[in-house]
Amino acid sequence: MLVLNSIHKTYRSGGHPLEVLAGINARVEAGESLSIVGPSGSGKTTLLGISAGLDLPTSGEVVIGDTSLTELNEDQRAALRSRSIGFVFQNFQLIPTLTALENVCIPMELKGNRHPEGPALEWLERVGLKDRASHYPVQLSGGEQQRVAIARACAGGPSLLFADEPTGNLDTETSLQIEDLIFETHRQTGNTLVIVTHNPELASRTDRVLRLRSGRIMDQDPT
Repeated sequence: MLVLNSIHKTYRSGGHPLEVLAGINARVEAGESLSIVGPSGSGKTTLLGISAGLDLPTSGEVVIGDTSLTELNEDQRAALRSRSIGFVFQNFQLIPTLTALENVCIPMELKGNRHPEGPALEWLERVGLKDRASHYPVQLSGGEQQRVAIARACAGGPSLLFADEPTGNLDTETSLQIEDLIFETHRQTGNTLVIVTHNPELASRTDRVLRLRSGRIMDQDPT
């Protein structure tokens, strides 16, 4: 499902090269769950962004399914993300002027579904928020906003779901609820799940853990 071949990423900082990723090789099989862990500055979020086609590596190749992202232009990568990839972010990133229902409708509308309200309501029911469908993000708690974000990420039927610190802004009790929800939807949909997290308890629930340090893989172990 996801293959990373010799991924390097270098930025310019103060006129000097800054190597963020140094030769990352990894493979995530269809239906598998993987967590990416490591200290701040180890390259976790950069690796996730490159894996999802949000950014390009300086060198190396990312393959999703049978498609090499490095051979696609920006519009083609955007189309692939719309078709095959879902995202859950630490800061929820819901559109504040849209209701919960309208936010969940977005990925289906992007796929050309002219009547997404029914499936969107079903997803809100699955995350326990059907009765909050008409509420705006500002009217929802942090945990509720993340539930809406998970429903939105899954509503388009992505084969690959990326979650970047999905419990980072939540209290302990709410974090556990969100973890349960993420893995329940993973089991229900059979999608491939990649999580960036500082949370060792969350990482322990994935099939494998990839540990980064200074832009290099230290190990890739089963949990």
